[in-house]
Amino acid sequence: MLKRAIAGSVLLTGAAILSSCVSIGAKAPPSMLVLTAAKAVPNGAAKIGLQTEALVVFMPESPRKLETNRLPVQVNSSNIAYLKDAIWADKPARLMQQLLMEVIAAGNGRLVLSEADASGRATDTLSGSLLEFGLDAQSNEAVIVFDAVRMRSGKPVEKPQPKASLRPPGRPGGQGSLF
Repeated sequence: MLKRAIAGSVLLTGAAILSSCVSIGAKAPPSMLVLTAAKAVPNGAAKIGLQTEALVVFMPESPRKLETNRLPVQVNSSNIAYLKDAIWADKPARLMQQLLMEVIAAGNGRLVLSEADASGRATDTLSGSLLEFGLDAQSNEAVIVFDAVRMRSGKPVEKPQPKASLRPPGRPGGQGSLF
């Protein structure tokens, strides 16, 4: 009985100490940023095709500065800051993968899968590195640089490097969408 009382008081003391040091759950941000394709697959539209004929879009590799939900701002060639109160809904690499899948599927009606959906049975893949995904303070533009690699069974490897930049609306050269 004494052992049980000592164990109970140790647990209560430990819980009290931890509760004063650890905050369980941070305050939710007021909003989160997402990417939306200009043209989307209609809700409820079914895509049917052979798994081996689908285009598989892998989640891009990304540098450490993009391994966070915070929005990077390239201040100059050697300094990066993060925009206060700007939080992505997911890591940029996952957002880019989802955007690519949506844009490709909506653009040509093709069956597009993630690497998890394809289970390693792909003969047509799109992968690559997300090199930039944030703001450039010097040009005042949002910049995305995706170093893509397209591999298809029996065909040459393609390596385009799409770069998109977007000026805020109302500024010279401003555009409405990246894709």
